[in-house]
Parts: sequence; C-alpha cells; structure tokens
Amino acid sequence: MAKKGNFIERQVKTWSRQYRSSETHNIKHMELLLDWLPKHTTKNPTSTVVHGDYRLDNLILSSTGEVLSVLDWELSTLGDPLSDLAYSCIPHFLPQTFPILPGLKGVNLNELGIPTVQEIVDRYCKQMNVGKIENFDFYMAFTFFKVAAIMQGVYKRSLSGQASSAKAVSVAKKITESMAELGWTFASKEGFRVFNSGLDSGLNISATSGNHVATERSYSTTTSSKQGMKIPYDASGLSERVQELRTRLLVFMEEEVYPREQMWAKYYNTDKRWTPHADIEALKEKAKAAGLWNLFLPLESDPEEKYGAGLTNVEYAFLCEIMGRCVYAPEIFNCSAPDTGNMEILTMFGTDAQKETWLEPLLEGKIRSCFAMTEPKVASSDARNIESSIEVDGDSFVLNGKKWWTSGACHPECKLAVFMGKTDPTGPAHQQQSMILVPMDSEGVTIVRHLTVYGIDDAPAGHAEVHFDNVRVPRENVIDCPGAGFRIAQARLGPGRIHHCMRLIGSAERSLDLMKTRVRERTTFGKALVERDTIMRDIAQSRIEIDQLRLLVLKTAHMMDTVGNKGAMKEIAMIKVATPLTVSKIIDRSVQAHGAAGLSDDFPMAMFYGWARALRLADGPDEVHQRAVARIELASDRDRK
Repeated sequence: MAKKGNFIERQVKTWSRQYRSSETHNIKHMELLLDWLPKHTTKNPTSTVVHGDYRLDNLILSSTGEVLSVLDWELSTLGDPLSDLAYSCIPHFLPQTFPILPGLKGVNLNELGIPTVQEIVDRYCKQMNVGKIENFDFYMAFTFFKVAAIMQGVYKRSLSGQASSAKAVSVAKKITESMAELGWTFASKEGFRVFNSGLDSGLNISATSGNHVATERSYSTTTSSKQGMKIPYDASGLSERVQELRTRLLVFMEEEVYPREQMWAKYYNTDKRWTPHADIEALKEKAKAAGLWNLFLPLESDPEEKYGAGLTNVEYAFLCEIMGRCVYAPEIFNCSAPDTGNMEILTMFGTDAQKETWLEPLLEGKIRSCFAMTEPKVASSDARNIESSIEVDGDSFVLNGKKWWTSGACHPECKLAVFMGKTDPTGPAHQQQSMILVPMDSEGVTIVRHLTVYGIDDAPAGHAEVHFDNVRVPRENVIDCPGAGFRIAQARLGPGRIHHCMRLIGSAERSLDLMKTRVRERTTFGKALVERDTIMRDIAQSRIEIDQLRLLVLKTAHMMDTVGNKGAMKEIAMIKVATPLTVSKIIDRSVQAHGAAGLSDDFPMAMFYGWARALRLADGPDEVHQRAVARIELASDRDRK
C-alpha cells in the first residue's frame, strides 16, 4: 500500500515519468496533458483502496450478474476512489473500431441496457451518499492520460521486439495518440468548467449513436465568473473589483499621462533622451499608491497573488488595452516588455535565490531587464538556429554569442539580461537551448550599437546589438535546468504575444478617437471632412475591425485562462498575425485623415504605426504564425476524418 494523501498528484508524477521513459516521438496532446494535469490536480478527502485497473473484463460475474470476484490487483493502492470510477467508464468513450475491445465493435451500449456514464456516476453518488461530482471531466482526462502512458510503453516494447503480440506493433502507436487526444478533450472541457464556474455544468456528457460520445471542444463564451455573468465582451461584464481598477486606470491616464504625452515626446527627441524623464519615474510611485502596479502577472502563474494583482488574462486584457493608448504608459505601471516576460518566467521557473536577486527588484521597479535571443547571422524565428554557446567550465557557464534587437538593453537601469544559447548542440532539437541570467555589468558584455525602428530609437530603453565574449556566470544562474530554454521561451512568448495585441488594440482605439475629433474640426472644399463618404467609410471600417480584433483577443485570453497557453496555441498565433496587420491599417487611416500632421510627433500615430509594423516581426514573423495555424488546422481536419 502507498502513502495517504495527494494521490492524484503522485499518480500524475508517476505516469509522467513512465511516459517519458518510454517516449519515442512527440505527441502533441500528451505534451498538453503533461503541462495541464500538474496544474489542475484535485484532492478528494475520501481515501479508499483503489484497484487501479477497474473494468468490466476484470470482473467475474455470476449468471445473475452479481460480482463474484475482481481480478488483477497488482496496481492497487490507497487513493481516490473516483479514479476507479472514471477508469470503469472508458468503454463509453472509445470509437466503435477500437481494436483492443473487438467485442464492442458496432455495439450500441444503450440498446444493450448498459447504463450511460451519467447514470453510472449518479448511481455511484447515490450509493456512496456523496454530492454531484463537478470535476469528473478531470478524472477522465487523467484516466486517458494514464492509458496513453501505458500504451506508449507497449509501443516502445513492440519496436524492440518485446511486445506481447504481433498486433501491438501496428496499433499501439495509433492507440497512444488517440488516447492522448481523448484525454486532452476532457481536460479542455474541465478547463472551461472551472472558468465558467457560474454554470452548474457537472458532467456535461450526452451519448450519440453507437457507443462513441461526442467530445468536441466547446468554444462557447457564455457564463464566466462568480457573478454568473457572460465572459465580458466589454467592460460592463467585468467583476466589480476589475471595473474599479479599470476606472482608476482611466482616471490616471486622463489626469497624469495624456497631459504629459507631448512633453515626453519632445524630451525623448533631445540629447538627454537616454536618461528617463523624471516625471515618468515620479508617476511610477503614484501608480503604486493607486494599486495600479504589476497588473500583468496572470493568476495561473501567480495563484497565491504573491507578486501580482491576481487577474485573469481576460481581465487584464481590458486594462492592458488602456495602457496601449500611450506608448509611454506601460512602463509607468511596470507592465512593459521585455520586463513583463522576464518577470513571468522568473515567477514560474526561478529558484528562491533568483527570485530574491532579480525578480523582487524587477517587481519593485528598481531595475530593468532585457531579453537576448535574436541573432544577426541566423533566422532566429526558428530557435533551433540559435548559435550562441553556453559551455560548462567548472562551477561556471561561459557564454559566447552576438545578439541584436535586444530590447531594453540601452536603459541605464538595465541590470539583467536573459540570455538564450545552446548547452547541448548535439542533443534533441528542442532540448539544446538553455536560458541563463546574466548581470549586464559582467565582464565581456558589450553594447555594440543602438538600433532604430523606422528611425525611432525608443529611448531610453532602446534596442541594441549586444556581444557576449567569454562571459562567465555561476552555474546556478541557469533558469530551471539546462536544456529547458525552448520550453521556457514558449511559456514566455505566449503571454508576451497577447500583451502586444492587447496594447495594439489600445493604439487603434486611440487613433480612431483622434481621427473622429480631427474630421469634425476640418473642412475641405466647403464641406466638413466628417461628412465625406470616404471618411465615414474609414471610420466604420475601423470600428468593425477593432471590435473584431478585440473579440478574437478576448477569446484567446479566455482559452489561455481555461486550457493553458499550449491549448491556446492556434489562437495566439492567429491574433499575432491579425492584430498588427489590421491595426496598421486603422492607424494609417487616422494618419491620412490628419494629413501631414499625422506624420509628426504632434500626434502619437507615427510611433503607433512603427510599432504595429515592427510587431509583424517581433516575437515571430507573420509567416511562422501562419504556418502554425495552417498546420494545426490541417491536423484537426485530418483527425475529424
């Protein structure tokens, strides 16, 4: 017998190790489950003897249907009885052509009088005198994850000629993948249930013809929060707390930010621009006092609200958009890239010592940071091309490489670089890279030159080409572990991409507002601009596009909140393509309506446009994201067939 308590957590770890030890190829849905399950493990206060393989073909029945004996107890332990309940329901979700249970081929379980899953669960609850099992989909997700891990072991043994039957070779791989996909389907449903806690959803399963149950993921955005309201498509649907935060932020922007915008624009065009403006530093203290500080850190990364405001991605979307209405605003609230991404990975993957040394000063706004990944000699949108080296030398790592577009490196308070390079150039493609924390004052770190975006140098943070020549840092500066760089990069880039899109929508909204004001004030050829058909068309088209983008971004944020960043991979790629491209058009219409003034620093559109265009390259070019969307779309179409 095993230890009491944390049964599911221990089981997830056990079967994760089992799967990794027999892994032969990448299975997308297994990777998603490996990421999702540890974050959503459930604790059932009831602990009983658990069979571990409880199913119909392990029962010996009398002629009248009574259970005389239960076989195969080798997996038995003390644990959560709901795991056995879920395991016994497996046949209800298998396709009719499933090869392991040929006796069920073409059989309709309902017509045979076999209870549905809902009836089984209801009977269990009645017999055990327990309430409704709200999170049964979690147990089903874990069950199919476990089956997939078992079948992966069978498949690996089959490759080495150790399978129990010749048939295993031809079917084990396909079964493993289909079991993982079923598991992820249930995980997705459970994620939506948790987020949509206003619904009394419980076990939302309905049988179809045959014995296969429809388990298509739902993208419904009906009810959400504790108030039972719909997932907000505008601010009125937010909780009272977040609405109050949003109101405070709007007031702060009106009273403190917009009135100073022109002054800052002029200052950052002088030779003093590499020194942060004193007003911006003073406003940071006001933002802290107003409770408008570190709003970006998502609840999933900081569940105890130790570092951030405890907002979901959906809630933060409405606030981030407001900050995006002024290019200087995000820094004032400590919500600017690349610091946000660096803080998030330190929160998620950093050691206690790393958090104390780097995360806490970043959260307090005492220092700034940069992210050194992109390299001038290779197409860095494919992280496998990264050439920078990280070599072990005693108790140190020695770094060599040339980086550019290292955003934030020019800021006088930039004290930390998150450096990505290869620790194992001959290892598996996605395990070669590591991320290392590098103090910017380390010997061998040289800022070679500042880079501009359409002539804009983005002072005082800037973008730089930075060379790392035999830079020596302690081995404890590695983030998480050697070889984890690619995984950390994916965890970092998902939130980073959606934050960029949220801010871009804010810049589009501001551009449209300025356009509407401008066309009401100007006349051409005896007629107000606002009365021109072309202007009215442009205003209408901009409003349509902004609202379309906002809904797509909110859907993506909702997916990230409910099924995680990996589960929202397609949606993140979609918004990363759609938002910069469309916002560029919206800003361009505003520029056109302003005439030559729209090109100047008298209005923010010139900077808005520069960054919207740049974001079609930053965090991955359009083509990479389009490729990702197409591959996922084609794969899902193939799976449906």
